Amino acid sequence: MGWFSQIEQPLVRDVSIGLWRRFADLQLEEAAKTEFRSLHDCFTRELKPGARPIDSDPALVVSPCDGIVGGSGRVQHSKLIQAKGQAYSLDELLVDPQLAAVYRNGSYVTLRLTASMYHRFHAPHDCTLEHVTYVPGDAWNTHPIALARVEKLYCKNERAVLRARLATTGHLITLVPVAAILVASIRLHCLDVLLRLDHSGPNEWSCRAPARKGEELGWFQHGSTIIVFAPAGFELCERILPGARVRMGEALLRLPGLPDQG
Repeated sequence: MGWFSQIEQPLVRDVSIGLWRRFADLQLEEAAKTEFRSLHDCFTRELKPGARPIDSDPALVVSPCDGIVGGSGRVQHSKLIQAKGQAYSLDELLVDPQLAAVYRNGSYVTLRLTASMYHRFHAPHDCTLEHVTYVPGDAWNTHPIALARVEKLYCKNERAVLRARLATTGHLITLVPVAAILVASIRLHCLDVLLRLDHSGPNEWSCRAPARKGEELGWFQHGSTIIVFAPAGFELCERILPGARVRMGEALLRLPGLPDQG
Protein backbone atom coordinates (compact mmCIF):
# COMPACT_ATOMS: atom_id res chain seq x y z
CA MET A 1 0.00 0.00 0.00
CA GLY A 2 2.89 2.31 0.79
CA TRP A 3 4.37 1.66 -2.68
CA PHE A 4 1.01 2.15 -4.42
CA SER A 5 0.28 5.41 -2.59
CA GLN A 6 3.47 6.97 -3.98
CA ILE A 7 2.69 6.29 -7.66
CA GLU A 8 2.76 9.68 -9.40
CA GLN A 9 0.98 8.64 -12.61
CA PRO A 10 -1.83 11.24 -12.99
CA LEU A 11 -4.66 8.77 -13.66
CA VAL A 12 -3.74 6.54 -10.71
CA ARG A 13 -3.36 9.60 -8.48
CA ASP A 14 -6.65 11.19 -9.49
CA VAL A 15 -8.72 7.99 -9.25
CA SER A 16 -7.19 7.12 -5.85
CA ILE A 17 -7.84 10.54 -4.34
CA GLY A 18 -11.31 10.66 -5.91
CA LEU A 19 -12.30 7.31 -4.37
CA TRP A 20 -10.85 8.37 -1.04
CA ARG A 21 -12.93 11.56 -1.03
CA ARG A 22 -16.05 9.64 -2.03
CA PHE A 23 -15.89 7.08 0.77
CA ALA A 24 -14.24 9.06 3.59
CA ASP A 25 -14.63 12.44 5.25
CA LEU A 26 -11.59 13.88 3.47
CA GLN A 27 -11.45 17.67 3.83
CA LEU A 28 -8.91 19.26 1.46
CA GLU A 29 -10.14 22.85 1.72
CA GLU A 30 -7.57 23.50 4.48
CA ALA A 31 -4.65 22.01 2.53
CA ALA A 32 -1.78 24.35 1.65
CA LYS A 33 -1.92 23.21 -1.99
CA THR A 34 -4.66 22.00 -4.29
CA GLU A 35 -2.59 19.74 -6.57
CA PHE A 36 -0.85 16.62 -5.27
CA ARG A 37 1.84 14.47 -6.86
CA SER A 38 0.38 11.22 -5.48
CA LEU A 39 -2.04 9.73 -2.99
CA HIS A 40 0.79 9.76 -0.44
CA ASP A 41 1.48 13.44 -1.10
CA CYS A 42 -2.19 14.11 -0.31
CA PHE A 43 -2.07 11.95 2.82
CA THR A 44 0.92 13.81 4.28
CA ARG A 45 -0.41 17.23 3.21
CA GLU A 46 0.46 20.45 5.01
CA LEU A 47 -2.25 22.92 6.00
CA LYS A 48 -2.71 26.58 5.15
CA PRO A 49 -1.18 29.00 7.68
CA GLY A 50 -3.67 29.63 10.49
CA ALA A 51 -5.79 26.55 9.74
CA ARG A 52 -5.06 25.28 13.26
CA PRO A 53 -5.05 28.13 15.82
CA ILE A 54 -2.67 27.37 18.69
CA ASP A 55 -3.88 28.06 22.24
CA SER A 56 -1.22 30.48 23.49
CA ASP A 57 -2.01 30.11 27.21
CA PRO A 58 1.33 29.08 28.83
CA ALA A 59 -0.59 27.09 31.45
CA LEU A 60 -1.88 24.70 28.78
CA VAL A 61 -0.27 21.84 26.87
CA VAL A 62 -2.00 21.54 23.49
CA SER A 63 -2.83 18.55 21.36
CA PRO A 64 0.07 17.64 19.06
CA CYS A 65 -2.28 16.39 16.34
CA ASP A 66 -5.84 16.07 15.12
CA GLY A 67 -7.44 13.00 16.64
CA ILE A 68 -10.22 11.20 18.48
CA VAL A 69 -9.64 10.70 22.20
CA GLY A 70 -9.36 7.01 23.07
CA GLY A 71 -8.08 6.14 26.51
CA SER A 72 -7.32 9.04 28.86
CA GLY A 73 -6.90 9.67 32.55
CA ARG A 74 -4.46 8.78 35.31
CA VAL A 75 -1.71 6.19 34.97
CA GLN A 76 -2.48 3.68 37.73
CA HIS A 77 1.10 3.14 38.96
CA SER A 78 2.31 1.57 35.70
CA LYS A 79 -0.93 0.43 34.04
CA LEU A 80 -2.95 2.21 31.34
CA ILE A 81 -6.27 1.39 29.70
CA GLN A 82 -6.07 0.37 26.04
CA ALA A 83 -9.78 -0.47 25.77
CA LYS A 84 -12.49 -1.74 28.09
CA GLY A 85 -11.13 -4.91 29.65
CA GLN A 86 -7.67 -4.40 28.16
CA ALA A 87 -4.71 -2.79 29.91
CA TYR A 88 -1.04 -2.45 29.06
CA SER A 89 2.21 -1.64 30.85
CA LEU A 90 3.93 1.74 30.79
CA ASP A 91 7.33 0.01 31.08
CA GLU A 92 6.66 -2.19 28.04
CA LEU A 93 5.42 0.71 25.92
CA LEU A 94 8.30 3.09 26.69
CA VAL A 95 11.00 0.34 26.88
CA ASP A 96 12.83 2.38 29.53
CA PRO A 97 12.07 1.81 33.24
CA GLN A 98 13.57 5.15 34.26
CA LEU A 99 11.40 7.07 31.78
CA ALA A 100 8.33 5.04 32.80
CA ALA A 101 8.94 6.03 36.43
CA VAL A 102 8.49 9.71 35.46
CA TYR A 103 4.86 9.02 34.50
CA ARG A 104 3.70 6.72 37.27
CA ASN A 105 0.50 8.30 38.61
CA GLY A 106 0.77 10.92 35.88
CA SER A 107 -1.72 11.66 33.07
CA TYR A 108 -2.08 10.23 29.58
CA VAL A 109 -4.20 10.84 26.49
CA THR A 110 -4.50 8.51 23.49
CA LEU A 111 -5.28 10.31 20.21
CA ARG A 112 -6.36 8.14 17.28
CA LEU A 113 -6.01 9.53 13.77
CA THR A 114 -8.46 8.34 11.13
CA ALA A 115 -7.26 7.89 7.53
CA SER A 116 -8.77 11.16 6.31
CA MET A 117 -7.35 13.36 9.10
CA TYR A 118 -4.38 15.70 8.94
CA HIS A 119 -1.38 13.47 9.74
CA ARG A 120 1.39 15.81 10.87
CA PHE A 121 2.20 16.27 14.55
CA HIS A 122 3.45 19.33 16.41
CA ALA A 123 5.09 20.52 19.62
CA PRO A 124 2.54 20.55 22.48
CA HIS A 125 4.33 23.45 24.22
CA ASP A 126 7.54 25.46 23.93
CA CYS A 127 10.05 22.64 24.41
CA THR A 128 13.25 20.93 23.37
CA LEU A 129 13.13 17.44 21.86
CA GLU A 130 15.88 15.64 23.80
CA HIS A 131 15.75 12.00 22.87
CA VAL A 132 14.15 9.64 20.34
CA THR A 133 13.73 5.89 20.76
CA TYR A 134 12.51 3.91 17.76
CA VAL A 135 10.96 0.51 18.56
CA PRO A 136 10.26 -1.79 15.56
CA GLY A 137 7.26 -4.06 15.79
CA ASP A 138 3.98 -5.13 14.22
CA ALA A 139 1.42 -3.00 12.43
CA TRP A 140 -1.89 -4.06 13.99
CA ASN A 141 -4.91 -1.91 13.16
CA THR A 142 -5.53 0.57 16.01
CA HIS A 143 -9.30 0.69 15.42
CA PRO A 144 -11.31 0.27 18.69
CA ILE A 145 -12.40 -3.24 17.65
CA ALA A 146 -8.75 -4.36 17.40
CA LEU A 147 -7.86 -2.59 20.65
CA ALA A 148 -10.54 -4.60 22.44
CA ARG A 149 -9.27 -7.91 21.02
CA VAL A 150 -5.47 -7.71 20.74
CA GLU A 151 -3.72 -7.79 24.10
CA LYS A 152 -1.11 -5.03 24.63
CA LEU A 153 -1.50 -3.88 21.03
CA TYR A 154 0.37 -0.58 21.51
CA CYS A 155 3.31 -2.46 23.05
CA LYS A 156 3.46 -4.82 20.05
CA ASN A 157 3.29 -2.20 17.29
CA GLU A 158 6.07 -0.16 15.74
CA ARG A 159 6.47 3.14 17.57
CA ALA A 160 8.72 6.07 18.44
CA VAL A 161 9.19 7.50 21.93
CA LEU A 162 9.83 11.27 21.80
CA ARG A 163 11.02 13.00 24.99
CA ALA A 164 10.38 16.76 25.07
CA ARG A 165 11.53 19.07 27.90
CA LEU A 166 9.24 22.07 28.51
CA ALA A 167 11.12 25.35 28.20
CA THR A 168 9.30 27.18 31.00
CA THR A 169 9.08 24.57 33.76
CA GLY A 170 11.49 21.76 32.85
CA HIS A 171 8.78 19.09 32.96
CA LEU A 172 9.30 16.11 30.65
CA ILE A 173 6.44 15.42 28.22
CA THR A 174 6.63 12.26 26.11
CA LEU A 175 4.84 11.63 22.82
CA VAL A 176 4.54 8.08 21.47
CA PRO A 177 3.51 7.91 17.80
CA VAL A 178 2.30 4.33 17.20
CA ALA A 179 2.19 2.78 13.73
CA ALA A 180 -0.71 0.68 12.41
CA ILE A 181 -1.96 -1.36 9.46
CA LEU A 182 -0.71 0.08 6.13
CA VAL A 183 1.56 2.33 8.23
CA ALA A 184 5.24 1.52 8.20
CA SER A 185 7.27 4.65 8.81
CA ILE A 186 7.54 7.88 10.80
CA ARG A 187 9.45 11.00 9.75
CA LEU A 188 10.94 13.51 12.21
CA HIS A 189 12.45 16.86 11.26
CA CYS A 190 15.21 16.52 13.86
CA LEU A 191 16.56 13.24 12.42
CA ASP A 192 17.84 12.66 8.90
CA VAL A 193 16.47 9.13 8.87
CA LEU A 194 13.12 7.50 8.07
CA LEU A 195 11.94 5.42 11.04
CA ARG A 196 10.51 2.23 9.60
CA LEU A 197 10.02 -1.49 10.17
CA ASP A 198 13.27 -2.65 8.58
CA HIS A 199 15.32 -0.99 11.33
CA SER A 200 16.40 -3.40 14.06
CA GLY A 201 15.99 -1.94 17.49
CA PRO A 202 15.31 -0.31 19.75
CA ASN A 203 17.32 2.51 18.17
CA GLU A 204 18.34 5.48 20.32
CA TRP A 205 19.15 9.06 19.27
CA SER A 206 20.05 11.91 21.59
CA CYS A 207 19.21 15.30 20.13
CA ARG A 208 18.64 18.92 21.03
CA ALA A 209 15.87 20.28 18.83
CA PRO A 210 14.05 23.32 20.26
CA ALA A 211 10.49 23.88 19.05
CA ARG A 212 7.89 26.54 19.67
CA LYS A 213 4.38 25.57 20.72
CA GLY A 214 2.57 24.34 17.61
CA GLU A 215 5.74 23.97 15.51
CA GLU A 216 5.77 20.87 13.32
CA LEU A 217 7.85 17.95 14.64
CA GLY A 218 7.16 15.36 11.95
CA TRP A 219 4.53 13.18 10.35
CA PHE A 220 3.29 9.65 9.81
CA GLN A 221 3.99 8.34 6.33
CA HIS A 222 0.43 7.00 6.53
CA GLY A 223 -1.10 7.52 10.01
CA SER A 224 -2.17 6.00 13.30
CA THR A 225 -2.14 7.01 16.99
CA ILE A 226 -0.22 9.32 19.34
CA ILE A 227 -0.14 8.75 23.10
CA VAL A 228 0.77 11.81 25.22
CA PHE A 229 2.25 11.42 28.72
CA ALA A 230 2.64 14.08 31.42
CA PRO A 231 4.00 13.71 35.00
CA ALA A 232 1.90 13.74 38.16
CA GLY A 233 0.40 17.17 38.82
CA PHE A 234 -0.81 17.79 35.26
CA GLU A 235 -4.59 17.70 34.81
CA LEU A 236 -6.62 16.75 31.75
CA CYS A 237 -8.76 19.58 30.36
CA GLU A 238 -12.48 19.07 30.90
CA ARG A 239 -13.46 18.11 27.36
CA ILE A 240 -10.70 15.50 26.92
CA LEU A 241 -13.00 12.50 27.29
CA PRO A 242 -13.19 9.27 25.25
CA GLY A 243 -14.81 9.91 21.88
CA ALA A 244 -14.12 13.65 21.81
CA ARG A 245 -12.62 15.07 18.61
CA VAL A 246 -9.61 17.29 19.15
CA ARG A 247 -7.67 19.45 16.71
CA MET A 248 -3.99 20.17 16.83
CA GLY A 249 -3.40 23.29 18.93
CA GLU A 250 -6.44 22.86 21.20
CA ALA A 251 -6.03 22.58 24.99
CA LEU A 252 -5.17 19.08 26.18
CA LEU A 253 -3.52 19.29 29.62
CA ARG A 254 -3.11 21.93 32.33
CA LEU A 255 0.33 22.50 33.87
CA PRO A 256 0.60 22.32 37.67
CA GLY A 257 0.92 25.57 39.60
CA LEU A 258 0.16 27.95 36.72
CA PRO A 259 -3.07 30.00 36.61
CA ASP A 260 -5.28 29.51 33.55
CA GLN A 261 -5.38 32.70 31.44
CA GLY A 262 -8.64 31.61 29.79
